[in-house]
Amino acid sequence: MLELFVSAAEQNSGKNIVTTGLAATMQSLGYSTGVYKPVDCGAIEKNDSIQSLDLAFVKFADPNIKTYFSYLFKTNASPLVAAAAEKIAIDKNVILQDFQSLIDRNECLLVQGNDGLATPYGKNFLESDLIKCFDMPMLFVVSPNMSINNIILSINHAISAGIKLRGVLINNYPATTEDVNVKLLPRLIEEYSDAKIMGILPIIEDYRTVNPNDLIENTLMGVDLEAVFQVRIAKLSY
Repeated sequence: MLELFVSAAEQNSGKNIVTTGLAATMQSLGYSTGVYKPVDCGAIEKNDSIQSLDLAFVKFADPNIKTYFSYLFKTNASPLVAAAAEKIAIDKNVILQDFQSLIDRNECLLVQGNDGLATPYGKNFLESDLIKCFDMPMLFVVSPNMSINNIILSINHAISAGIKLRGVLINNYPATTEDVNVKLLPRLIEEYSDAKIMGILPIIEDYRTVNPNDLIENTLMGVDLEAVFQVRIAKLSY
């Protein structure tokens, strides 16, 4: 099975766009794909049920992608705060059991994190701990509006925590820019950390109206999928 945990340094990095683009692309390439978000916050009530906005977007991109969650909260806050607001304790064992049940259901499984590696889910239970429990490689999503300081610190934290960092994907990268910090971002990441750039994705002005085919095209053009998943993909070989 191909597997990947998608995390980031900050909340508004575009993880959901990246995860959805990867999932839709792998599904289009013939891999039965699932997206799992262990703890999802900011759900809405729709049609007499509670709906995850992030997972609904995945289904919008391709309804054939399977989606899963362990905890779904309406409170729009970090997992620990949302759980406390709804008087629920997040149980690591529940998440691990759910994860184990998904391993054989999909050829490709993407797990999407929350606000970042230090996001608390419970006492002595951070997102970095969850990734290590899953024993999954991690793709780290950054965007040019983040400071290079936060990006390098987060990369170093992941490596020092023993996480298998597959590489970095830069999201929301402008087609043209005069900002030297943005221009040099890919080079700075590779020169001042042990991470490799796995891809660069363009700005999407409004993800709510994006064409799913554009997501797939952007992913195929901007991401080294074979490096991300460490597999030879026959349909990408010409």
